[in-house]
Amino acid sequence: MRWTYKPEPDAERTALLADALKVDPLVAGLLVQRGIHSFEAARSFFRPGLEDLHDPFLMKDMDRAADRIERAIDEGERILIYGDYDVDGTSAVALLIAYMREYYPNVASYIPDRYTEGYGVSFQGIDFAADNEITLIVALDCGVKAIEQVAYARQRGIDFIVCDHHRPGPDLPQAIAILDPKREDCPYPYTELCGCGVGFKLIQALHMRKGLSVESLLPFLDLVAVAIAADIVPMTGENRVLSYFGMQVINENPRPGLRALMESVQRDSYKISDLVFQLAPRLNAAGRMQHGQQAVRLLTEQDLTLAREQAREIESLNEQRRGMDREITEEALELILEQGEENRMSTVVYREDWHKGVIGIVASRLIETYYRPTLVFTKSGDRLAASARSVRGFDVYKALEAGSDCIEQFGGHTYAAGLTLEESRFEEFKSRFEQVVSSSILPEQLQPELQIDLRVDLSQITPRLVRILEQFAPFGPGNPSPVFEAGPLRDTGYARSVGEGGDHLKLSVTQEGAGPIGGIGFGLGERLSLVQGGAPFHAVFSVEQNSWKGQSRIQLKVRDLKSEVADQASFSKYSRERETPSKTP
Repeated sequence: MRWTYKPEPDAERTALLADALKVDPLVAGLLVQRGIHSFEAARSFFRPGLEDLHDPFLMKDMDRAADRIERAIDEGERILIYGDYDVDGTSAVALLIAYMREYYPNVASYIPDRYTEGYGVSFQGIDFAADNEITLIVALDCGVKAIEQVAYARQRGIDFIVCDHHRPGPDLPQAIAILDPKREDCPYPYTELCGCGVGFKLIQALHMRKGLSVESLLPFLDLVAVAIAADIVPMTGENRVLSYFGMQVINENPRPGLRALMESVQRDSYKISDLVFQLAPRLNAAGRMQHGQQAVRLLTEQDLTLAREQAREIESLNEQRRGMDREITEEALELILEQGEENRMSTVVYREDWHKGVIGIVASRLIETYYRPTLVFTKSGDRLAASARSVRGFDVYKALEAGSDCIEQFGGHTYAAGLTLEESRFEEFKSRFEQVVSSSILPEQLQPELQIDLRVDLSQITPRLVRILEQFAPFGPGNPSPVFEAGPLRDTGYARSVGEGGDHLKLSVTQEGAGPIGGIGFGLGERLSLVQGGAPFHAVFSVEQNSWKGQSRIQLKVRDLKSEVADQASFSKYSRERETPSKTP
């Protein structure tokens, strides 16, 4: 693991902010690192307000979208809410269905089958709409590249509104409206909304047309928070505002479907990380193992008893998914060894019988062993389908663009994408992708990076500091949980490996009379010998309040460990960097 240090916060700005906020310079430094330099900016950061949300009509085509939906309602048209089968898509569909059914019953939902229809808008879905006399489709989390499908819908007398957040291609579909903040001609001030976020802006616009306040939309923000967390979009700007209030709804009064799902997780309170690692995989399991419509049904269910039955079904699907992705990951790792591809710059593996629903998870798992851009292929009909995952700083979407002449279709983001191609072109694509990655990836991008905010002493970790750090939440890309380094530390003799197979490390650390403070290092069980016998070491960690059986204690969530000897070079480099005056303007 490569330890890197964020630039030291400007000393003058840190001192001024610490004085204005009456906080420890450590807290002020963390804020300055996040671009927060004034009392007003800090207030907005710690206390986001709904007034910080942008006017939805700043988004290109929003007026056209609202006009068309209002006309459909006035004329009693049937409306189909169409979305992708992942959490972002199913949450977005549930959001619009739940909102519109409060005042207009003539709406239906549609999630394409992952295996028979594939990603995005399908011709089968359009035929379903035509067969059911539907004249307007609102597509969520997909559609910005569906040029042929939208043209086909027009032939069948169906209008389209596209609500997407993916990068458009050179041409746009001939839809009534295309809501996508990543359009080059879209002036919307915030471009990092997820698909459900774009859907929320649409209902906000409809709400404004009725003369109603955004405050009355708060009950819908639990769905938006789940989607933001699941899609790993930046936790900045509007995403932070929507997540902040969405987490309040989740912890205080979530909708029955989410409440039922949360009962199987059993947390005293929920954080964004719980949505990412607990709720989202369960919701995704529906589309991966059976059908995404199950997730929509759960998220729109009003009866808690029925929601609990549906949640149990999804929990069972998730258990199946977990077993399957472990099995396929093992097979993929064996395949890499068999083919002698341990030292490539990229991972591209294929087996026709791998389950399409879990190949994205498998790609992420493979990166844990071989830290490099990764694609996992399987057979899908008469084509091959793949999920791509990337490493920090490498844009896998651009890499796919560079080899697009081998690809039938692709889409996605910087760090995650999907594609299809003809089986006959697999080896050509594999070779091309390796060439593209080899020629563009930097050596340091092939080593996992652990970014450290600040060095601290254990004596600085106080209950007050932890309470303030908790207010930095919600955490996510663009606003990660603060990460610290401390050392030399020593274990009190408590250290032991825990968990299945001794995978995790429990310890209790001291530093020159400070402490002890308990810590947990997930996946660090094999490092037990490094901290035993009083040997000095350095640790990188975040800080949290750990509640267990009615008691609450400060806990270090340890990310990595190094012996005192191994860390000397790192410490010397850090010291030299810190002696260089900051040039922050």
